[in-house]
Amino acid sequence: MSTEDRAKAIGKNLEGKAQEIFGNITGNKKDQAEGKAKQAESAARHAAEDVKDTVKNITDKAKRSIDKL
Repeated sequence: MSTEDRAKAIGKNLEGKAQEIFGNITGNKKDQAEGKAKQAESAARHAAEDVKDTVKNITDKAKRSIDKL
């Protein structure tokens, strides 16, 4: 995951937490739900990027093994 993508996902998570807290304070169900949705989106982005990183690492290891042959 690039540093920029990770920063965006972290920012989205913080935004979601703040919105959810604001919704909790004001009793606004819409803000609560939107805040939770932003946090879920952030978690999904992290998971997708983690998968990409894992695949890249496996691919790199396989290439190095092939080069050794």
